[in-house]
Amino acid sequence: MKFEEYLVSLQNKTVAVIGIGVSNQPLLRLLLSRGISVTACDKKSREALGAVAEQLEALGCRLRLGEDYLKDLTEDVIFRTPGMRPDLPELTEAVARGSVLTSEMEVFLEVCPCPIVAVTGSDGKTTTTTIISELLKRAGKTVHVGGNIGHPLLAETGSMQPDDMAVLELSSFQLMTMTRSPHIAVITNLAPNHLDVHKDFQEYIDAKENIFTHQMAEDVAVFNADNLYTAEEAGRAVGRARQFSRRTEPEDGVFLRGDAIIARHDGRERQIMTTADIKLPGVHNVENYLAAIAAVDGMVSDETIRDFAREFGGVEHRIELIRTRKGVRWYNDSIASSPSRTIAGLKSFKEKVILIAGGKDKGISYDDLGPVVNDHVKLLLLCGATAGVIRRSVEQADNYNGLEIIDVKDYHEAVSIADSRAVEDDLVILSPASTSFDRFANFMERGRAFKDIVNQLP
Repeated sequence: MKFEEYLVSLQNKTVAVIGIGVSNQPLLRLLLSRGISVTACDKKSREALGAVAEQLEALGCRLRLGEDYLKDLTEDVIFRTPGMRPDLPELTEAVARGSVLTSEMEVFLEVCPCPIVAVTGSDGKTTTTTIISELLKRAGKTVHVGGNIGHPLLAETGSMQPDDMAVLELSSFQLMTMTRSPHIAVITNLAPNHLDVHKDFQEYIDAKENIFTHQMAEDVAVFNADNLYTAEEAGRAVGRARQFSRRTEPEDGVFLRGDAIIARHDGRERQIMTTADIKLPGVHNVENYLAAIAAVDGMVSDETIRDFAREFGGVEHRIELIRTRKGVRWYNDSIASSPSRTIAGLKSFKEKVILIAGGKDKGISYDDLGPVVNDHVKLLLLCGATAGVIRRSVEQADNYNGLEIIDVKDYHEAVSIADSRAVEDDLVILSPASTSFDRFANFMERGRAFKDIVNQLP
């Protein structure tokens, strides 16, 4: 269905949009601008929403606010916010009454007029998505970036052209109810994650698999050959399966041979670059490039890839150098919302670091984090709900050797202690291994708050 056709199909229907956050406001304004009957539902009060409430009402929007915002939903179409489970009783009751449950991203995949590349996985999504989008831009494409990064795209669909490209980062929450898959799908890796929302690890895997299970025969899916779960998924690809690997040499894909990055297809192979061409530190970023190259191979020249890799310094909040002060380097790795991300970040540095960690618990195991912290950290500063579980993972690890661990109340105290203890050539890194939702709206707000504190040091 085309974008305009979809909007016309809503003209005589009632629509509910759940969540009045920044990500849903463009959707609300789009629907209202077309004269569609819209109710915006949010748990927040009118006072908490502030001027946004009045602005939406001035456009003709009805508001349903407060604790009962999901009660008795009767609208014909309901757009859920991505982090909300689709099987909440209020939503299942509405569907039973005849409502259609969807989301901004589900509709976008249905009406987008240009090819879509989408990335999911437990780690590396943001960097891989960014590399793919920037490479396509350098190849001359007009690229629209959305999903978990960039901004909501549905409201901009009308201006997109068939020769453009859409590049998306998709979470398990966005994928849970997807019935369409992108033209090129990338799964960076899979590990237990978000088990505070998903019923179990299998549900999490099933959600992620929607990124390729609805593809067509001519589509492409890229899998990590070094990950147990994604390697198995490659055998169930609907279209062409490509793999990337640091440890093996897949017949169709991109892999590492020594320090050379090789692309292979139909029995032919070529060297694209070496790991020395990659400015970003860490083997996990080598994997991100392998995945990205496997996705754009044939659309971007090898020279363009090499030139970009030599220049690209990374994305905000991902091992981002904030400043160097008195010979001490301060890094923001706020995007590390799981133990595996923090493990990858710690392994990026040869030196032992001063680590600031902790946040909201996602119900996942921290057992693997402890040994790595003992090997790579000289001082550990902990705050947030996961402080205790991180401490236990460190102290109960076989290689624990008395690492100093200090509990702090907030980042101000953490930065103050780190600053007083760091000496020239030390590294201080915020890498929480936990989500931000105990104190911040998201990892971006968390990272910027940390950067502000560090930059205020005299």
